[in-house]
Amino acid sequence: MKKLIYLVLLAVTSISTAFAQDHYIADKLFTYMHSGPGTQFRIIGSINAGDKVQLVNTDRAAGYSEVVDSRGRKGWVESKFVSKQQSMAVRLPKVEKELADARKALANAQSTADSEKSGLVNSLETRNQQLSELEETNTELNHQLTTSQTEIRELRARLDTQKEDLLLKYFMYGGGVAGLGLLFGLILPHIIPRRKKSPNGWA
Repeated sequence: MKKLIYLVLLAVTSISTAFAQDHYIADKLFTYMHSGPGTQFRIIGSINAGDKVQLVNTDRAAGYSEVVDSRGRKGWVESKFVSKQQSMAVRLPKVEKELADARKALANAQSTADSEKSGLVNSLETRNQQLSELEETNTELNHQLTTSQTEIRELRARLDTQKEDLLLKYFMYGGGVAGLGLLFGLILPHIIPRRKKSPNGWA
């Protein structure tokens, strides 16, 4: 019995620890925050890529997670956009700083290249490889940004079109109601028989 209680407490502690850890929004341009676990709930804001959030709850069936962002807003985002790993938008500046420091160190080391030639060659190859990887990463991020911006423009255009269609439907519906009212007003007097007056003038 004691062993069972210990296992239960261990499981609860593990779950609490998992929720308490920092989480990050994945590398997309931004993601919408909803008031509930699904797109049918209203949008209460958006979270930029790389923003740190606190995970509160997860609805696995809906595929949404409840989070609190750095501004204290509480809402639901798609679980696929919530990650324990720092976003590339956060990691890239750190790597670029490391690369800048490495280049500076390399420039200083080149002054004593005669005595450290072998080590510098190996270091240069490593730094060049890192630089190549960073350039590839930067190219990929630029491509993702361009793609996301194109998607946003398309979505906004579709939204504008839907608004225009909705206004046209409301206009047609209002016109139809007004037309039916007018038609009903013209036909109704012919349908309801008028009361005949008596010869003495009384109805």
